[in-house]
Amino acid sequence: MNSKNPANASANKPSLEISTSRQFNSWLYEQNLSLAFTTYQAGKIFFIGLQAKGKLSIFERTFDRCMGLYTSKNTLYLSSLYQIWRFENPLEAGQIHNGYDAIYVPQIGYITGDLDVHDMIIEQSGELVFVNTLFSCLATVSHTHSFKPIWKPPFITKLAAEDRCHLNGVALKDGKASFVTVVGKTDIADGWRDNRQNGGCIINVQTNQIIVEGLSMPHSPRWYQDKLWVLNSGTGEFGFIKIKKGTFEPIAFCPGYLRGCAFINNYAIVGLSQSRDNKTFADLPMNEKLEKQGVEPRCGLMVIDLNSGDIVHWLRIQGVVKELYDVAVLPGIKRPMAIGFKSDEIRRIISIEE
Repeated sequence: MNSKNPANASANKPSLEISTSRQFNSWLYEQNLSLAFTTYQAGKIFFIGLQAKGKLSIFERTFDRCMGLYTSKNTLYLSSLYQIWRFENPLEAGQIHNGYDAIYVPQIGYITGDLDVHDMIIEQSGELVFVNTLFSCLATVSHTHSFKPIWKPPFITKLAAEDRCHLNGVALKDGKASFVTVVGKTDIADGWRDNRQNGGCIINVQTNQIIVEGLSMPHSPRWYQDKLWVLNSGTGEFGFIKIKKGTFEPIAFCPGYLRGCAFINNYAIVGLSQSRDNKTFADLPMNEKLEKQGVEPRCGLMVIDLNSGDIVHWLRIQGVVKELYDVAVLPGIKRPMAIGFKSDEIRRIISIEE
């Protein structure tokens, strides 16, 4: 068979299909926001907004193994295979560029090496703090080295490129890195994989105390409305931590492996991934729940009402994209885009600071 046949090439081209619940577009409009999410599996950042006539706007750029997202006003941080990028939106309120009301332009790139960077935050001091999963620590960028470590779990005895506990998430509270999630409380190379079902825990960074144990591959801790929310990814549950009791209280079950969480008003937006065919996702409690319901794990976004726990809106992704990592809300922006490096467009985007 001739592989150069145009019809065959079209048939073999990976597909991408995005569908939504009936009122998803209306919800974006009512909340006056857009969304961004990353997929390291496909190496893309997606921006989801609305076109002028209310149809869904989908814009994507390619960044190898892009994972962590952090947004603040006009600034967006993105972690990738060996870099952390800072983007800025130079458009003023009311300005439009080719139909888009936000255009994220890369301004600074930090070369970190392949640290498997997960979550990122900006502390009140202005310092960028990121989860250095490979070295089992929180770190910040360095002007002279790959990174500068600033904290590690009390059970980690040394900094080593061994991903000992799979430290993956960090929550910002009162302007400081305050809570982290780890998959296993282990101090040996790749030891967390033996504790996936119930070895996960959350640690208070300020006190070094473990505040809850027995979680299944937890991700994306977030402090919002005076509660510590977390994704208990191995069970497919979204909920919050009762810190004094040291318990996890689920409020919603989602049909997929959960990673990525953002909030707006009284809603949480969480990311779902399909299960991989490997040992990392094998034998997780989530899989048994899905089998009982007769459904397959999904990839996409779920919008959860924080009062009822109901999934009120959703966005589903099928085709080439199967796993997501992080989700961010872009308030006040209806249709965002970003500038990449694979075309000449970046040469022509020039702005002047007043």
